[in-house]
Amino acid sequence: MEYLIVTEKVELRPDAISLDYKVQSVPVERVGNSTALPLPRLAKVQNVLKMRARAKKAMPRAIFDFIDGAAEQEISRRRNRSQFDNWGFVHRVGVDVSRIDMSVELFGDTYDAPFGIGPTGLAGLAWPKAETLIAQGAKAANIPFCLSTVSSVRLEEVAENAGAGLWFQLYIFKDRGLARELVSRAKQAGYKVLVITVDCATGGNRERDPKNDFTLPLRPTMRSALDILRRPGWIGRLLANGAPKPENMVEAAAKAAQNAQGLVVFMSEQLDPSVTWREVEEFVELWDGPVVIKGVLSAEDAGTAVKIGADGFILSNHGGRQLDGAVSSLHVVERVRDAVGPSPTIFCDGGFRRGADILKARALGANAVLMGRNTLYGVGAAGRPGVDHVIHLLKTEVERALVLLGVPRVSDLTRDHLMDMSRLPPAPLKAD
Repeated sequence: MEYLIVTEKVELRPDAISLDYKVQSVPVERVGNSTALPLPRLAKVQNVLKMRARAKKAMPRAIFDFIDGAAEQEISRRRNRSQFDNWGFVHRVGVDVSRIDMSVELFGDTYDAPFGIGPTGLAGLAWPKAETLIAQGAKAANIPFCLSTVSSVRLEEVAENAGAGLWFQLYIFKDRGLARELVSRAKQAGYKVLVITVDCATGGNRERDPKNDFTLPLRPTMRSALDILRRPGWIGRLLANGAPKPENMVEAAAKAAQNAQGLVVFMSEQLDPSVTWREVEEFVELWDGPVVIKGVLSAEDAGTAVKIGADGFILSNHGGRQLDGAVSSLHVVERVRDAVGPSPTIFCDGGFRRGADILKARALGANAVLMGRNTLYGVGAAGRPGVDHVIHLLKTEVERALVLLGVPRVSDLTRDHLMDMSRLPPAPLKAD
C-alpha cells in the first residue's frame, strides 16, 4: 500500500520540529520488499542525469545532498565529470558491428557489461531496503554488486534476497574483532569478493550536510521541515519502515553500550587513522576468495596492493567525498596499468554517468567501472524500477557506443581508440 500524509499538528521548537500525522492508505503497486509510489513515466528519463533530476525532486534536499554532495569546495567531484572531456574517440569504419559483445570476465565470473554497482553507505535514506533492491537489479542484469559495511540492510538479508556471489566492502575498524566478524559473516552468507576500503582514515568535510541541518540519526529542524513536508512519498515510506541505520553494526554498538541512536557515532569513531599495509595484508589473508583494495590512486600503492596478495584495486577518490582536490581515476589509470602489468584487475570509479565514460576507462586500461550514485538516483526516484532503468540506460549506451566506434567486442577496445585532447592546441575562436 501507499501512504498519503496529512499533517495534523506541527510543533516548532528552537532546535527541532515535531510532526504528528494522520496516515491514510491507498492501494498502489508493491516493488520488492518496500512500498512503491505510483511509477513515474520512466520512458521519458533518457539518461542518468535526468534520473538524478527525478531523484532530486523525490527526496528532501538534505537527503539528496548527502547522496550527491562531496567534500569542501567539491573540486574533485567536478573534476570527476570533466575528466572525460580530455579524451576523444577515434572510431573505426568498415567493421561488422551487427553483433556486440559487452561481456567481461572478473574473478572467474562472466558479466554482461563492463560496469557494476559500487558500495554506498546507508542507501536506505533514498528508499527503504534500497541495498536489497539494487542488489536484485544488479543480479537480474548480471552485473557485479558490492554491499557497503554501512548498509541499512543486514548483509545476510541482502544475500538471502539477491543470491550468493555478491561482493562485500570492509572498513578495517579500530575494533579489529568487529572487522574480523564482518569478514566471517560475509563468508558464511556467500559473498565472493572482499573489497577493502583504505582511503577513510577519517571522514571527509562534506559541507552541504551542516548547511542543510543534516544529521544522523535524522532530526528535522524548522529550516528543513517544509522541504521534508513537500515530499509526502518519501516521508510516508520513512514512517512506514523506520529511519535507516547501519544494521551490520547494531550488535557491536550494543556491546559498546551504544544505543540505536548512537550507531552512526559509533561507526565514525571506528575509523582508524593508524591502519597500515600490514593490517591490510592481515585481512587479505583472512579471505578465501578474490580481494580488491578500494581507494588507490598512486602506482606505488597499486604495486604494494599486488605485493600483499590483492587480486585487484579500485582507482578512486571516493566520489570526491574525502580529500578535495584528489585526482580522478582516468588521470592515473594508464600510469597504474603500466606499473602493475596486465594481470591485476583494475576498476575505476567516480563521475561515470554515460556508457561512453565507461568505455574510455576500459580503453585506458581498466577492466571495468564501478558506480555508486547512479543507482541511488534510480532507487531514490522510483524504487526498484528506477534501478532497473538506470542499468538499462547504461547498457544501451555502452552497446550503442561500441557500434559507433566500430568495436564489436568490448575486449577489442584499446588505447588506439582514444586521443588525448588536452595536448591539442585550442580551437580558434572563429573559423578561418
